[in-house]
Amino acid sequence: MLSVFDLFKIGIGPSSSHTVGPMLAGKAFADELRGKGLLDTTARVQLDLYGSLALTGDGHGTMGAVLSGLEGEQPHSVEPVHLAGRVSALKNDADLLLAGKRAVPFVYARDMLVHKGLFLPRHSNALTLTAFADDSASLLSKTYYSVGGGFIRTEEDFDAPQEEYPTPPYPYATAGELFAICEREGKSIADIVLANEIFWRSEAEVAARMATIISTMRESVERGCCTDGVLPGGYKVRRRAPNLLRKVSALQATGRRDLSLWPMLYAFAVAEENASGGRIVTAPTNGAAGIIPAVLMYYTNFYPHATERGERDFLLTAGAIGLFYKLNASISGAEVGCQGEVGVACSMAAGAYCAVTGGSVKQVEVAAEIGMEHNLGLTCDPVGGLVQIPCIERNGVAAERAVNCAQLSRLEDGRQRVVSLDKIIEVMYRTGIDLQARYKETSLGGLAQAIGEAYRN
Repeated sequence: MLSVFDLFKIGIGPSSSHTVGPMLAGKAFADELRGKGLLDTTARVQLDLYGSLALTGDGHGTMGAVLSGLEGEQPHSVEPVHLAGRVSALKNDADLLLAGKRAVPFVYARDMLVHKGLFLPRHSNALTLTAFADDSASLLSKTYYSVGGGFIRTEEDFDAPQEEYPTPPYPYATAGELFAICEREGKSIADIVLANEIFWRSEAEVAARMATIISTMRESVERGCCTDGVLPGGYKVRRRAPNLLRKVSALQATGRRDLSLWPMLYAFAVAEENASGGRIVTAPTNGAAGIIPAVLMYYTNFYPHATERGERDFLLTAGAIGLFYKLNASISGAEVGCQGEVGVACSMAAGAYCAVTGGSVKQVEVAAEIGMEHNLGLTCDPVGGLVQIPCIERNGVAAERAVNCAQLSRLEDGRQRVVSLDKIIEVMYRTGIDLQARYKETSLGGLAQAIGEAYRN
């Protein structure tokens, strides 16, 4: 089993698989060099990017992320402003400060190799890091795979049993198993998940981590709502959240109660922060990072019986649902398309909102299942390799849909539903595997191809 804190990671935009994962890979490689005593003999480092990382790395900040990781930076603590300046210097052939300690010459055109169209067999997000000595002998070479949501794996990891936490009081591997435990124990999903979490760490630590995640989500909403301007990347995409906030607030002041627009607005705010490289919470990925915070803030600000415990239960429930997708399918857009990112986040948010507004365990399952069922086959085709079009708007639509799915499930007991959450997870994965590669974060098809060609012409 994994913890919900493995799913909710504090990091920077624009992508968990293309920014956060590569940064972690760079840090892991530098740490291994230091651990093996190879740091002082390293004279050059070469980076080889493959698959989706090569095809959309420029727009996702992959190159800068892995270089920053090699210098010892980490996603949860790196300052976005410092990162931008340092990446600019490295792209202009500044020395690489390996592990934050050893300066080695770095020539961007020579040492950053991008293999577009070449996919490694393990996963479409792959990078190889190689350290060389003065005589050009290879000291260490390691291939990393960024498998979605900020998770990384090496070649060895694929052949070894997945490392998990010690068996908790309530072990489960599927949604059906968790729901059966809830029924047997007479407890909610959040109660069961919390019992497992405090088995692995103290209750105080769980509470502190929850509070940090919630505050980071809230701050990303607030920053996004008050930051105007144009997003980086060359497509001149304007931030929409501040103007939408003014218009929706004005509508409400006249007596209109268009409350369904608020989760969309909140999701825009976070997704725009992510697209600009700001600090957000991976939930379950950066490309879908606006949906969980949006629905959580909607609960906090508009649900009349909202409580701090409700906020905690929201995250615990959403985390449990997200981990079913992570462990039994995929949350990588490069592997299964955007259904694995926005679709999963919509499912998580729908189930969580249902739970904290009084839904039964069965109604929570129904909400989560509906949230995915109508995102099946969703393609990942970011225009220009940027997490902007259609990603930002897609976050907003999914946030509003998640609330509607939860409300629909509350109107029925769910017993007439034919499709279980476990079954829809299985179908999502099979659908993703069947998708053509051009629709899986390569920017070679769909909107990316059509709009990209129009922009170039």
